[in-house]
Amino acid sequence: MGSPGGDGVVTAAVLIIGDEILSGRTQDTNLRDIARYLGVHGVDLCEARTVPDVLDEIVDALNALRARYDYVITTGGIGPTHDDITADAVAAAFGVELEEHPDILAMMQSRWGDQMNAARRRMARVPVGGSLVNNPVQGPPGFTIGNVFVLAGVPQIMRGMLEDVGPRLRSGAVVLSRTVRVEGSGEGAIAGPLEAVAKAHPSLSLGSYPFFTEGLYGSNLVLRSRDAAELSATVGELIAALRAAGIANVREVEPA
Repeated sequence: MGSPGGDGVVTAAVLIIGDEILSGRTQDTNLRDIARYLGVHGVDLCEARTVPDVLDEIVDALNALRARYDYVITTGGIGPTHDDITADAVAAAFGVELEEHPDILAMMQSRWGDQMNAARRRMARVPVGGSLVNNPVQGPPGFTIGNVFVLAGVPQIMRGMLEDVGPRLRSGAVVLSRTVRVEGSGEGAIAGPLEAVAKAHPSLSLGSYPFFTEGLYGSNLVLRSRDAAELSATVGELIAALRAAGIANVREVEPA
């Protein structure tokens, strides 16, 4: 497993699985929720991919991501229908068989009784060597194997499963964030001082996010770092550099 961010940085990727996402029929919100959740645990989300319900494409993407990052979280494709092939793909990626997990079978038998059928039994399949991820909302659990966590695609269920993922992660230092707001000046005007400060602090992330609302325009400049002292000093440097460039309407604000 790799950590492109360097020593002490814990990294992750998200693999979103499903034709419905790529077709636009379903709007994905899981990536946003996972990114926020990982950030609280000091894990950097470094990459996200979306793949169709095609086994070889899921396997290829999963193998690439799990080799490069400390953790991979997948969403989608663990339901009862023929196109729910995530479990098959994960098993293929790890070179193991699928087996019906006895705990899932018992739970499903308790819930559905004589309404159990082959489609529902598909949701009990877990790769050999995998363990379960609790589902506190409804339906069968997810599972984990190696550095991969396989979660549901339904946002409410996915968020519930995430609560069982967090305690299993190796946490890194949490990234801190500060926001400087510039009003009445476009990105062209602030680009010079912004670039100068960014180059002076290469270990710090500095992004510009323009806004246009109710006749007001400008940019929110977001600074991120694990070093609180450097972050605080850089906020001061940025505000001073912007004012020296003739941009008066600039101040630090609480992040939205």
